[in-house]
Amino acid sequence: MSDKRKIIGVIVENQPGVLARIAGLFSSRNFNIESLAVGETEDPTTSRMTIVARGDEIVLEQIEKQLNKLIDVIKVIDMTEEDYVERELALIKINTNGKDKTDIMHYINIFKGKVMDTSHDTIMVEITGNDERINSFLDIIKGFGIKEMVRTGPIALIREKKKRD
Repeated sequence: MSDKRKIIGVIVENQPGVLARIAGLFSSRNFNIESLAVGETEDPTTSRMTIVARGDEIVLEQIEKQLNKLIDVIKVIDMTEEDYVERELALIKINTNGKDKTDIMHYINIFKGKVMDTSHDTIMVEITGNDERINSFLDIIKGFGIKEMVRTGPIALIREKKKRD
């Protein structure tokens, strides 16, 4: 069996210690979290976690079952089984010393990035999109030199079903 990437949405009680309990669940069973993003929902008493995990079907199924057992977990949603929108944010400092800034700006514009800061030697850019889009941008600009980078990991929501008349 090959490893599969799964995006899991988890609605949890917005209370101290919930994140630690979920992280503990993963570490105690030797499951790896590829990415984790957490934020308050439209209801301030709940938070939404977007967890990206990779593994075979058995491991991924176990992750969902174990999450459902936690008392603070309200709902577990397997996003990869649904039609969903996924976005990630990356902030990247690109070296510009001695490089043609025009070329760098050209790539930033193609990927609809936003310049957040500039200095004599760097340009800081914000790129949003799915994992593939951000990786494509990184592949192109790595030749200029990436000085520093941070990524959020994906967040995702299931699309609403279209109403038929």
